[in-house]
Amino acid sequence: MDPHTNTAKEKKTTKTKSFRANARILHRFNSTGNNFLDKLEKYAKDRSAENLSYVGRSAYRVLRVKHVLHHHKLWNVSSGIPIGSMLQTPQNSIFSSTNDPSERHSDWFPEKMLEIMGRTKVWCDIMSLTIPDGIFLDKLIEGLSTIVENAKNAEKPVVIRILVGNIIGAPARCTYLVKKLTKNLSEDANIHRWVGAWRKGVSWNHAKLIAVDGRYLLQGGHNLWDAHYLKNNPVHDLSMEMEGRITHDGHLFANSQWRYIRRKQLTRCGYVIDRFIPDAVLVPWKSRVTVTEYPVNKASEFPPIYNADLVPKYEKPSGSVPTLSLGRYGRLTFGRPSDDAFIAMFGSAKTIIRLSIQDLGPVCVPKTQIALPGCTWPKPYLNALAEAIWDRDVKVEIVVSNPGSVPGGLNPLEANYGNGWSCVDCAAEIIKRIQKEFKNNVDDVALRTKVENNLRICYIRHAGKNVYDDGKSIGNHSKFLCIDNIASYTGSQNLYVCDLAEWGVLIDDKSETEKILEDYWNPLWEASFIETDCDVQKVMDSLQINRDGEPVNKFLPGGKKKLDDAAKMASVRRVLV
Repeated sequence: MDPHTNTAKEKKTTKTKSFRANARILHRFNSTGNNFLDKLEKYAKDRSAENLSYVGRSAYRVLRVKHVLHHHKLWNVSSGIPIGSMLQTPQNSIFSSTNDPSERHSDWFPEKMLEIMGRTKVWCDIMSLTIPDGIFLDKLIEGLSTIVENAKNAEKPVVIRILVGNIIGAPARCTYLVKKLTKNLSEDANIHRWVGAWRKGVSWNHAKLIAVDGRYLLQGGHNLWDAHYLKNNPVHDLSMEMEGRITHDGHLFANSQWRYIRRKQLTRCGYVIDRFIPDAVLVPWKSRVTVTEYPVNKASEFPPIYNADLVPKYEKPSGSVPTLSLGRYGRLTFGRPSDDAFIAMFGSAKTIIRLSIQDLGPVCVPKTQIALPGCTWPKPYLNALAEAIWDRDVKVEIVVSNPGSVPGGLNPLEANYGNGWSCVDCAAEIIKRIQKEFKNNVDDVALRTKVENNLRICYIRHAGKNVYDDGKSIGNHSKFLCIDNIASYTGSQNLYVCDLAEWGVLIDDKSETEKILEDYWNPLWEASFIETDCDVQKVMDSLQINRDGEPVNKFLPGGKKKLDDAAKMASVRRVLV
C-alpha cells in the first residue's frame, strides 16, 4: 500500500477535528440569547484576570473579543515569578563603563541555558530563530547529556522538541543538528527528540524560549549565535528567567507550529519535497517544513502535543505575580493577538511609555534610507503612540539601535542591527500620525511643544558613547516595553513590520516592574539619552518626507516578485532578527 494514502487520511482527519472544534465554539455563542460580543467574552473569561492592572486588563479585553480562538495558544492570563535579575548581555555594568566588555563577558548566558535544560524530568521545548552555534551549541549538547542522565530511571522517554525557523535563503539544517546532538549518546538513551523547522511565505519561527516541565522558563530576545553575543562588539539583548504556570503557555505556543509541520509534510507535495530533499538544500517553494526524529525507528515521525497533564503537578510558587503570555503565528493563522495587545496597552497609558527596541522603521536598501518595496512603518503602533502623546499628554521614551551595527567581526550581510533610520526619522513618523489623526486640532506651535516635552528618542550608548573602542557602533536587539511603571513586556517581537511567529511575557505587577526598571531601564537610559539625538527642528523640518517603501500590489504582474525579492534581501542580511 502507498504510505501516502494513510498520511492523506491523517491530514483530512486533523482538518476535520479542527473544523469541528471551531464549530463547537461558534455553536456555544449562537445557542445563548446574549449579543455576540457578550457571548464571546463569556467564553474566554479567565478568573486570573481579576488580578490584572488597568494595563493588563486593556490587553485582556481586546484579546477576549478579537482572539478567542487563540486563547491558550497565543495568549493567556497566568502567573509566575521572575527569577533573579534580568538576563542582559552584556551585563548592565557596561552602561557605566567607558571600556569595552571584557573577554568571556557573556559566557554565563549559555550556562544559564544549560542550567534550565538540566531541570528536565519529562518535557523540554527549545525554540530559536536558527540552530545554535559555538558555545551555545556546546551547552545544548551538554544540556542534552544532563537530560539523558535524568531520564535513566524514568518510566517513559523524556520528550525534547527543538524548533527553529526556516529562513528564506538560509535553510535550517535539522539533520546536521541531530547528528551533533546525538554523536556521543548511547543507543539506549531514554529520550525522544525532534528537531523541526518551518516557513510559510515570509513567516517562520522567531520566538526564543526554553520551557521545562511546565514550570521553568527562559525567554526573551536572544538568538543562539556565538559571534553576535559572546565575542567583541556584542549586540545588546534581553531575556528573563521565570518559574510558574506561565511556562505552560510557552509549551502550548509551540504546539501549533509542530502541528503545521505535521500537516504540511502529510500533503502530497510535502511527502515528496520535505521528506526526501535534504533540509540544507535551497528550494524555490514558498513554504517548507523539515523534521528529524531520534531515535529513528523508536521515536514517532512527529512529536507529541503538549498538555499540562503530561508533566508533574506543583504548588504555585510563592511570590507569583499576574502575567499575560502574548504571541502570534504570522501567516500560520488569522489574527495577530500580540499586535493588538501592544496597541491596547499603549492606549491604556496614563503617564509614560518606555521602549527598548532594535528599530521602528522598515528594512532599507543597503547603505540607504530607502525602504524596500512594500515595506512600511508600523502605522497601528505609531497611531497609538501619537494618541497617547496628543490626547493624554503621555511621555514616550525610546532607545533604539545605532543604525548598521555589526557585532563580532562579522560583515553586514551576516548581521546588521538597526534598519538604517535615525532617531529623527522615528520621531517624525510618530508626529506625522498626530497630524493625520488630529488634523483639525493641530498647529505647529502645539506640535513642537509636544515633541519637546513628550517625545524622547535616543541611540543605545555606554556612558554616553555609541561606539566601541574600534569605532564600530553599538547595537540593540532587545524587545522591551513598559507602561506607566506598572507593567512590562519582554519577548521576541520587534515593533517594525515583520510577520514572524513571536512570543513574550507581560509582567503585570508594579513591584516586579519597578525592579526590572531599576535593573535594566534606568542604567540604559542614564547612559544613552542625549537630547540632540532627536533634534526638534530636524524633526519638524522632515515631516514631509515619505519614508515608506514603494507601494506594491501583489496581485499585479511583478508585484509578488518585488515583495519576494524584498523578503529575500531582508533575510539574507539577517535583519529580521
